[in-house]
Amino acid sequence: MKVKDLMRTNVVSLRLGDTLGVAEDIMNMGRIRHLPVVDENNQLVGLVSQRDLFRASVSSVLGFERDKEHEWMGKIRVRDIMTKQVVTVDPEAGVSDAVEKFVSDKIGCLPVTDEEGKLAGLLTETDCLRCFRDLLKMGKFKEVLS
Repeated sequence: MKVKDLMRTNVVSLRLGDTLGVAEDIMNMGRIRHLPVVDENNQLVGLVSQRDLFRASVSSVLGFERDKEHEWMGKIRVRDIMTKQVVTVDPEAGVSDAVEKFVSDKIGCLPVTDEEGKLAGLLTETDCLRCFRDLLKMGKFKEVLS
């Protein structure tokens, strides 16, 4: 099985000039934990995770109320807090290779990029777990896990 068989291709992404307020709104509305950041040519340039938003949030330190926190987050640009060195995977890579990256790099998602570095999709730990669950339901691995 290849990454392209499991990855999501309808991926919401951010632009460098977007604010953390926009990122937070998208994450909350779509129950999304990872947002790739792309440039005007759809080249992957970074990644913003829910963890990044937690780190950038100062509400707990300064005692901001929710609306004040959102106002504060609206002033911070994605480019200032995004992870710039993003671990990626090729759509033709095997799922086992992707899982190895999740484990070894302790990450929760892998942006899938083509040979030009353009965003082609996103593979998450949850996507892999769903696949594993489906294999278990089909009876695969039953004897190994019993």
